[in-house]
Amino acid sequence: MKVTDPTPPNVKLEEIARAAGVSPSTVSRILNGTVRVSPEKREAVEQAIARFNYRPNVLARSLASGKTDTIGVLTQTVASPFYAEWLRGIEDALHEPGFTPVFVSSRWSVEEERARIEQFIARRVDGIVILHGQLDEDCLVEFSRQTPIVVLGREFDDAPTLAGFPIDNVQGACDATRHLIAQGHRKIAFIAGPMSHADAVDRLVGYRMALEEAGIGFDSVRVEQGDFLESGGVIAMERLFERRVGFTAVFCANDQTAYGARLVLHRRGLRVPEDVSLVGFDDVPTSQYVTPPLTTVRQPIYEMGCQAAEAIVRLIRKEPVTLSVAPLSLIVRETTCAVRSSEPKTNSIG
Repeated sequence: MKVTDPTPPNVKLEEIARAAGVSPSTVSRILNGTVRVSPEKREAVEQAIARFNYRPNVLARSLASGKTDTIGVLTQTVASPFYAEWLRGIEDALHEPGFTPVFVSSRWSVEEERARIEQFIARRVDGIVILHGQLDEDCLVEFSRQTPIVVLGREFDDAPTLAGFPIDNVQGACDATRHLIAQGHRKIAFIAGPMSHADAVDRLVGYRMALEEAGIGFDSVRVEQGDFLESGGVIAMERLFERRVGFTAVFCANDQTAYGARLVLHRRGLRVPEDVSLVGFDDVPTSQYVTPPLTTVRQPIYEMGCQAAEAIVRLIRKEPVTLSVAPLSLIVRETTCAVRSSEPKTNSIG
């Protein structure tokens, strides 16, 4: 038996107009929300749309209006739990105003970041949100002349189509280091993030600032390079041991680095926090569930994603945007405690 599709194929707007007894332009304006009509006409159009199961041609509408109702979102990597929370906040906040986010990654590459933005503009997105971008301000200003841009983790001079959302990484790193100092730690190692990223540089600055204000000399031998990934935390922690660096606490530039460092400490038979205290940065959702739960600096990641989405919508609508410095807070859990009177053998290889 032949089964027929009850939905007529290729239904056109003109057919909807005839069925509703109105002009095609009236149907178009009702769909776009650009005209007020009588309740009777609106009901007739809605009934015709439902009867024919009509779906507007999004491409045609975008060509006619010059808008696509899409927002390009550029992250460094969609695989990161840190960026996943940003993206969730952006997606949720764009739902109500009717925008669809398009997510892409630049993989920590300046060249790819530039290429991705150019692709967004070519696809006529209505705005772009960039998470921790690396392009210089002049380049971003030039791109923003073609489409509005919001950049999280950056601060810019006044620009009508470019807004930055600064984060006080220096203060956050200071607070984390001060917490360890208050617990009696003086030999505090630091695993840094990539020095090509401003937030990583700021966290190193905050670590050093807190040491110096406490009268503890900064010692570069206790600083090891990481890459914001768990694997980088493992490698950096091993290098600290190989250099026979003595420490009673480790401050990591982000939570993922701290996960890797924690694994090395476990493999070497060192307890956290009894032998070595450990602090991260970001407070990604998994940090409260690792064993033991990680002490870290919390960024309100989801909330900042929501604010970034709200800001790009305001820029698109040519409304003023005010983005204040995101508040960071130290979340003390179970990976830090007072230093023991006898220092663990963290300067041994075995």
